Amino acid sequence: MGDSMGRLLLCAGLVLGLGACAHSPSYDPQDPLEKINRPILTFNLKADQYVLRPVAKTYAKVLPEFARKGVSNFFDNFFYPTTIVNDLLQAKFVQGGQDTLRFVVNSTLGLAGFLDVATTQGLVANDEDLGQTFGRWGVGPGWYLMLPILGPSSNRDLVGRVGDNWTEILTYTDISFYDRLAVKAVETVNTRARLLSSDHALNEQLDQYVFIRTAFLDRRQTLVFDGNPPEEDLGFEEDDTGDAAATPADAPPAADTGKKKKKKKKKATPPTP
Repeated sequence: MGDSMGRLLLCAGLVLGLGACAHSPSYDPQDPLEKINRPILTFNLKADQYVLRPVAKTYAKVLPEFARKGVSNFFDNFFYPTTIVNDLLQAKFVQGGQDTLRFVVNSTLGLAGFLDVATTQGLVANDEDLGQTFGRWGVGPGWYLMLPILGPSSNRDLVGRVGDNWTEILTYTDISFYDRLAVKAVETVNTRARLLSSDHALNEQLDQYVFIRTAFLDRRQTLVFDGNPPEEDLGFEEDDTGDAAATPADAPPAADTGKKKKKKKKKATPPTP
């Protein structure tokens, strides 16, 4: 009870903080905390370099690829109820039904999810969470955040991450806090092992902070709009033919030259006798 009340108070506080940022442009990084975020990223990269990455490399070396794939399938299925709940919260009822069927098939025929039988039957995986649900109903991302250990986020996604705890199976089990922590640790190591191939691309960046921020915000924007994010408004008008005009929409009107066309007077027609 105490744990649930604590999470409820934390979620309420985060929602109040989110309200101040909800109207920020959804595609603008809005990163006023960059001076704080950058040192946190430096800490995260060092922790990854000296702890998480070596553990992930050892994990990938010890466990064969098919076994790692099975573990990945298990965790994807184990946390899939979050997607199903957010399908319904986003009014995607058909997708929600398909995702429920996918979860049932993989949990039974797929041996608790270790085998992805549903995909072979045409039930593709979807990715939904509470942060995306907020975005679907018009809540902006707010400020970009770099969280210690947890990585990139935003005001909206941080609130969503807290709320998603209530849709995880672990929340409704009797296992201890340390057992839950162990499950999360294994999931984290497995996920990091899947990302080992992307290390080279990150190391090549001149500014890793900007690269990670841009990649995160772009991905979240794409997920919120199901792969079809709105085009960025560059401030150009369209002419009568539908083509973009060469001048920005906020350009001042053309100067008046003072010359006006004279209207021709129509000759009066005499009345017919």
